[in-house]
Amino acid sequence: MKIERFEELNCWKEARKLRKMVSTVLDKSVVRRNFTLCDQIKRAALSIMANIAEGFESRTGKENVMFLTYARRSCGELRSHLYAAIDDHLIAESDFRDVYEQAITTGKLVTGFICYFCKHDAKKCHQRRDSNHRTVEQGNKQNKS
Repeated sequence: MKIERFEELNCWKEARKLRKMVSTVLDKSVVRRNFTLCDQIKRAALSIMANIAEGFESRTGKENVMFLTYARRSCGELRSHLYAAIDDHLIAESDFRDVYEQAITTGKLVTGFICYFCKHDAKKCHQRRDSNHRTVEQGNKQNKS
């Protein structure tokens, strides 16, 4: 079955569910008092959905992988913000766990979609990964000097 619209992607569906969970949790918690953190959490969740859609609409594997990578990064950003919210007693622990697990699920689906593209265009994905790896190694060598 060929996917014609981003709305058909499981990773986008789960990102949408995650965004809704975030809104529901934030609307009922005291985190609303911390506008900056609340806004960052909402933006990270929205960014996941948006980047999946934007990548899909690009219609090129290379750009899709780039935007999917942004979406995966936003999953990490969201999880990090959740720790700030729980550490500051702004959300309930049960809400933290539920949203955190949904972020993990969404991130895994995004990663799976990235791997799908890498399998179908392995040369480009390996070149990108090797390029990033060399940059990290070069940075480590410079830090040791």
